[in-house]
Amino acid sequence: MSESSSVLIGRKPVMNYVLACITLFHGGAKEVSVKARGRAISRAVDVVEIVRRRFMPDVKISSIDIGTEQVQSSDRNTPTNISTIEITLTR
Repeated sequence: MSESSSVLIGRKPVMNYVLACITLFHGGAKEVSVKARGRAISRAVDVVEIVRRRFMPDVKISSIDIGTEQVQSSDRNTPTNISTIEITLTR
């Protein structure tokens, strides 16, 4: 397994992503990166807080990167800005 693993947050329930993070850490990953865009950002923050506070108190947040992506919509010709976040957890 690689040193850095990623969990991409989508529309599934929060606990599915929490389980994915915990599984990666128990599989030997030293770092887990939680990534989300748009409305899923709040779910990503929830995932990180549940992992840290309820299941793995030895996990620390090493970095938080925020940004904006420009996405071309299919129905209009104007680009749309979408916020992004990447939270890196370290054990």
